[in-house]
Amino acid sequence: SVSCSEGVFKCPEDQLPLDYAKIYPDPELEAQVLSLAIRCIHSEEGCRWSGLIKHLQAHLGTCGFNVIPCPNRCSAKLSRRDLPEHVQHGCPKRRVKCEFCASDFTGEAFEGHQGTCPQESVYCENKCGARMMRRLLSQHALAECPKRTQPCTYCAKEFVFDTIQNHQYQCPRYPVPCPNQCGTPSIAREDVPTHLKESCNTAMLLCPFKEAGCKHRCPKMAMGRHLEESTKAHLGMVCALVSRQRQEILELRRDVEELSVSSDGTLIWKIADYARKLQEAKARSNYEFFSPPFYTHKYGYKLQVSAFLNGNGSGESSHLSVYIRVLPGEYDNLLEWPFSYRVTFSLLDQSDPSLSKPQHITETFHPDPNWKNFQKPGASRSSLDESTLGFGYPKFISHEDIKKRNYVRDNAIFIKASVEIPQKILA
Repeated sequence: SVSCSEGVFKCPEDQLPLDYAKIYPDPELEAQVLSLAIRCIHSEEGCRWSGLIKHLQAHLGTCGFNVIPCPNRCSAKLSRRDLPEHVQHGCPKRRVKCEFCASDFTGEAFEGHQGTCPQESVYCENKCGARMMRRLLSQHALAECPKRTQPCTYCAKEFVFDTIQNHQYQCPRYPVPCPNQCGTPSIAREDVPTHLKESCNTAMLLCPFKEAGCKHRCPKMAMGRHLEESTKAHLGMVCALVSRQRQEILELRRDVEELSVSSDGTLIWKIADYARKLQEAKARSNYEFFSPPFYTHKYGYKLQVSAFLNGNGSGESSHLSVYIRVLPGEYDNLLEWPFSYRVTFSLLDQSDPSLSKPQHITETFHPDPNWKNFQKPGASRSSLDESTLGFGYPKFISHEDIKKRNYVRDNAIFIKASVEIPQKILA
C-alpha cells in the first residue's frame, strides 16, 4: 500500500515522495501475485488450508480460526469455531428463557435470576424433607416447617418446633395449678416448692415448736389457732428443752476442760498482772489463786497447784506460799491410792540464759501415805473446797528474795510443778 499525507504519496519502501500521475496498476503482476500458493494466515493456530492468494479472502470468510466479533454486539471477539459456544452459553447479551417461570432474560440478567426464581422448586433449608416453589419457602419456614425454631412462650428458650411440646412437660416456667388446690392462679412449675412452703394456705406445716417436742401438723391457715390453744404446753416443752440443753452444755464444758488439761505430769503456770494480784492478796486475808488442773500422765491423777501471793499460815504477809492438791479425776477408780509420787515445785528465774545461769527456786517432796491430802478424793470435792488445802510450802520464797534476780519479769511470775511417775505406771 502507498501512504498518503495531505495529497503527497510516499513509497512504502524508501519513504520518498511519489508522483501520483506516475502510479498505475499492473494487472499482469497482480495476476501473477494472486496466483501464488500460500497457507492460511492461521496455520500456526491449527488451520490446515492452503491455496492461491486470490482464494484467501473467501477462505477467511469460513475459516474456523479467523477472529470475528460476537453477532450479539457484546464486545467479545473470538474465533469462528468458538462462536457457537459463546453465543449459546457465554454471551452476556444472549437471550435466555427461565425453565421455571418462562421469563426471558439476557444472559447477564439470567445469572442474577438463577437461584432466586420464585417458581423454582427447592428443598426446605431446615432439612425437614419438604420441597416447594421458592416463593412459598418463607411462609413454610415461618409457620409450617416442623423443624423450624420457636421460643418457648414461658421461658423464652429456643426449641425446634416438633420438640417444644415435650419441653412443656419440663419447662420451669410452665404454669401449673397448686397441687393442694388452694385456689391460687397458675404458678410457674419451679415456684411450686416455694409456694407450698411460704404461700399456700392448705399446705401442711409442722408446729414451730417441733424442736421442743410438739408433733402437731396442720394446714397453714389452722396453725395460728393451734399456737393460741397450746401456749402452756409449748412453754413446758421449751422449759424442758432448755433444761436438757443446759445439762448438755455442762457436759460439753467438762469435756472441753478435760481435753485442754495437760497430761504429761508437768505444769508451767504463768501468773500475770502480778503487782495487782499481790495487792489484792494483801487486802484479802488468805486469798488463794488456783492454777489450771493437769494430769500426771494420760489417764492418770488429776492435780492442781494453788498460790497465796501474800502467804498463808507461817508465811502470811512475808512469803509466797505454794501448795498442790489432788482433784477428783476421770480415772481415779483405775489408779493406786494414796498418791505417792515425788512432786517438785519451782519458781522460775526469767533471767536471760545467755547473760547468767538461771537460779530457779526449787523444793521437792515425797507424799507420806498417811497424809489425808493424798488419799483418793471424794466425788464432792472440788478445787474451791477450802477444807482440802493442798500440801506444800507456806514459806516457799520471801517477798525480799522474790525481788532478786528476775523471778518477777514483765509483771509476771512462772510457777512450775512436775510429778515423777515411774515408767511402769505409764506402760
